[in-house]
Amino acid sequence: MSLFINDSLFTGNLLEVILKKRLTATARLEAALKPVKKTCALMSRDESGVLEPHTDLLSVALAVIGFMVFAALMSQTYLGYEDRSFALENYEIASFIAENLADSPALEAESTGLLSAASLDTFSGPNGANERERLFAAFSRNYRFLVEVRTGDGQWHWQIKPDDAEPDAFADGLEKVAASVPVVIELNPAESVPGTLTVVIYKTEWN
Repeated sequence: MSLFINDSLFTGNLLEVILKKRLTATARLEAALKPVKKTCALMSRDESGVLEPHTDLLSVALAVIGFMVFAALMSQTYLGYEDRSFALENYEIASFIAENLADSPALEAESTGLLSAASLDTFSGPNGANERERLFAAFSRNYRFLVEVRTGDGQWHWQIKPDDAEPDAFADGLEKVAASVPVVIELNPAESVPGTLTVVIYKTEWN
């Protein structure tokens, strides 16, 4: 009888122990899962990655600004080189034309080596269209130029331009290059004065 009671008690205690172990294991499992859930919640609330698109936009903007500055500098460098190239190439042409006109028989006075003021009056006057046409026809049409002759004291000034040029072809603001040669101008058979003959070449689309 005592054995049966003891066995019953032992069996009851054993069940209680097993139940307690299961409850403890379940509690530990729940406790182990709870930090994982909290971690996931923290990860979903982490806003540190929100700034990354703004950082990319700033980098792109700086790169674009840098490229624009570089392009502007390169453009100015190219334009400066182009201007210098035009001046160097066309200065030699202007000098060549000036030297030829200084020795031209059409402008020469009766005394060899002198320019005739009377001829300059004709070439620069309203009645000299034919003379101007022949003068400019002797040179390439690829160059748009005019001729100026001045006395050293500035009292006399002649300007010879082609008649077929556009009204604004020789505007003051246009890019140009000039070359001068010294000359002696015969004002009349009894008076000659020093001066300069200047050829001014204006930049065109083809030069």
